[in-house]
Amino acid sequence: MSGKHVGIDLLRHGDTGQRSYRGQLDDPLSPLGWSQLRAAIFGRGWDAIVSSPLRRCAEFAQDLACARRVPLRIDARLAEYHFGDWQGVPIETLAKEQGDALGRFWSDPVAYPPPGGEPFAVFRERLCAALNDVADAAQTQRVLVVTHGGVIRLLRCEAEGREFGEMANIDVPHASLHPLHWAAPAGAQASA
Repeated sequence: MSGKHVGIDLLRHGDTGQRSYRGQLDDPLSPLGWSQLRAAIFGRGWDAIVSSPLRRCAEFAQDLACARRVPLRIDARLAEYHFGDWQGVPIETLAKEQGDALGRFWSDPVAYPPPGGEPFAVFRERLCAALNDVADAAQTQRVLVVTHGGVIRLLRCEAEGREFGEMANIDVPHASLHPLHWAAPAGAQASA
């Protein structure tokens, strides 16, 4: 049985009030972030929710799952990219002090990760494994994945056959929804 494409909605967390690569720092949503997310999901429905464990995703996902009475699964593999030494550093500071390195990272994140950053192959592998599990469920349910900007950019490149150097060109504002057509693993649901 070959894999089939399933539809999954990816939702980026809302504003946190922070202006740097937050990566795996565990920031809560700002009041603006909560209102952005509530507006983004208004009038939409899902049968299940899967979320990054980081507060800016998980707290909203828990609130939504409770309000809508749908199951929620927290998946650590959906956490944001770990930006290493750049995590928490204002982007303006990075641009000023390490502009060349920053430019290389965005043009080729595979070859030029941030100093101390997560190897890009590891990031890709954990996200694809997580989405394969989500896709298995999405064959019979409408699934919302609450996650991060870098995660959405990578998954869109993967699903759309784009080079990872195009990640910087994919607009992923706070609280934006991204329908994703993901190839479900071959044989998924075969034993059901």
